[in-house]
Amino acid sequence: MHIELTEMLRCPEPHQEDVMVLSTGEMVGRMVRFGLVGCSVCHKEYLITNGIVDFVGSAEQGPVTPGHRPGVSRETISSGSPVPPLVDLQALLELSGPGGFVVLVGDAARHAPGLAALMAGVHFIGINAPPDLEELPALSLLRVGTVIPLRQAIARGVVVGRNLATSPWLVEAHRILLRGRRFVVEHDRPELPIGLEQLAAAKGLWVGEKK
Repeated sequence: MHIELTEMLRCPEPHQEDVMVLSTGEMVGRMVRFGLVGCSVCHKEYLITNGIVDFVGSAEQGPVTPGHRPGVSRETISSGSPVPPLVDLQALLELSGPGGFVVLVGDAARHAPGLAALMAGVHFIGINAPPDLEELPALSLLRVGTVIPLRQAIARGVVVGRNLATSPWLVEAHRILLRGRRFVVEHDRPELPIGLEQLAAAKGLWVGEKK
């Protein structure tokens, strides 16, 4: 996990947003490989193991078994779904300049290495990424339950993978997206939350903008 992501995290428990506190055990450059993040409200703690922040198992419970993604079985990860060309995905996100965060939910996290090469200076956050994907200097990985543990309206762009293109995840993705920014779903007929203006829907992709 990139150390600067700490300021964007929120506890997934149902209480008001407040700061998360980071305790580092091992770092490589600006990436935290081992450590924990703690909530200043409910005092729950979440482990960082091999760079992945585990918001499902607490520090008391221990980490979730490696390779397991809560809410995502291996069978639901659709390797056969259409994969948009990275240059097209970059254009759909319509980001000008470096900086900030782009959130990739589910299977969409597989685009992070290629997008990072095209979009220098942007940091990517993978939510419940495929189990074979590892963190990168430009990619932080979060393992979550049903709440994306990020603050309201922090993302410059969101891409939701086909395997998680269902209402609860789309609502959460909408919550963390900045107003006026692009919302891309790898599904041409997703169950969308209100507050999105459709821009296009074709070739297995839905593209909109947060109002």
